[in-house]
Amino acid sequence: MGSKYTKRYTEEFKRDAIALVDSSGKTVTAVARELGISSESLRGWYRKAKADQGEGSPGELTSAEREELRRLRRENREQQQAIEILKKATAFFVKENDR
Repeated sequence: MGSKYTKRYTEEFKRDAIALVDSSGKTVTAVARELGISSESLRGWYRKAKADQGEGSPGELTSAEREELRRLRRENREQQQAIEILKKATAFFVKENDR
């Protein structure tokens, strides 16, 4: 089971680890073992970096696209909530007007 506390790594450390995978010719698992980090963490950083460079698998989103998608979903959710409030307000005023 994982640790209760999540380790945070700097962006510089992540970049260096990714560069080490690219330059050393070693596997992600071997490099992760050498650095004393989780191979899954390094693998995720590596995939994300490749996607951001346009070298990811087809359909994989870049960091900028993921952030835009997150923003658009949040905006959509807020607009849906506003629509629901307006529907309820309209129904309320229609009832009040009928009295």
